[in-house]
Amino acid sequence: MASMSEFWSGRSVVVTGGNGFLGRVVVRLLTEKGASVAAPTHDEYDLTVPGRADVMLKAFAPTHVIHLAARVGGIGYNQVAPAPLYLDNLMMGTHIIEATRAAGTEKTVLLGTVCSYPKFTPVPFKEESLWDGYPEETNAPYGIAKKAHLVHAQVNHAQYGQQFAYLIPTNLYGPGDKFHPSVSHVIPALIKKCIEAKENGDPFIDVWGTGSASREYLYVEDAAAAIVRAAESHNGTEPINLGSDREITIRETAETIARVTGYAGELKWDSTKPDGQPRRRIDAHRAEELLGWKAAMEFSEGLAHTVQWYLENREQAEAAPR
Repeated sequence: MASMSEFWSGRSVVVTGGNGFLGRVVVRLLTEKGASVAAPTHDEYDLTVPGRADVMLKAFAPTHVIHLAARVGGIGYNQVAPAPLYLDNLMMGTHIIEATRAAGTEKTVLLGTVCSYPKFTPVPFKEESLWDGYPEETNAPYGIAKKAHLVHAQVNHAQYGQQFAYLIPTNLYGPGDKFHPSVSHVIPALIKKCIEAKENGDPFIDVWGTGSASREYLYVEDAAAAIVRAAESHNGTEPINLGSDREITIRETAETIARVTGYAGELKWDSTKPDGQPRRRIDAHRAEELLGWKAAMEFSEGLAHTVQWYLENREQAEAAPR
């Protein structure tokens, strides 16, 4: 059997969102394995516009497409911009799926979201629970758009034989994350708060929610490795969870970030702000069985790498979204 590096020899990949947080790592891994990789930008190909995905695939003629482009943000952004979160994500994935079908692309890898799971999913989340209820309200527009892509992949596979892999990562973090307050998720938002409070000598920082909600975090390098593995070796339309097998409360998350950044002040919890989904931890056994993949990064070590990157790249990290 050919090695996975040999697999990519002579193959080409378009990575949508390939200039983003996760996409840059996926592009790097594919390039290291010998694939010819293109990462077109939103300015070059606005995938929300009908026909642009087809033009993009005609220009690059890839054997594989990995669709990572998305409009995303934290709870605050979800509350103020639910309409584009739904429509833009729905349209991008829909146009990619149909364009790859029309172009005869060998395989399309789609990224779902843990936000698609019902608000009160039994923990740990198993893939078969995906349709058992409505997502947590602030996550629903994004989560439902991503679930629509799963249905689209399943019906296209059944009717046309189109090949897919569909992956559902938990909350990602790591070097290269977005630290601008309009779109940052909990980890970069808290890192930024703690470092600025430490620099300013602030005696406390405000933290959203009660701290009781839990999350599961996945280091960006681990997620990228799973995506590349799926592109290489998996064909199927069953969703596959990607996670670290560790559930941690927001309170413990904040306390760990304060420790890693060296901030010694008080954490004041603002219970008037939403907690989001009450608990979040996934069952990643399917990924281990089907992909031979398991997350490797320990949380505190991953946070230390993230903090170091932020301190060395603050202007880039805090850049406003386009």
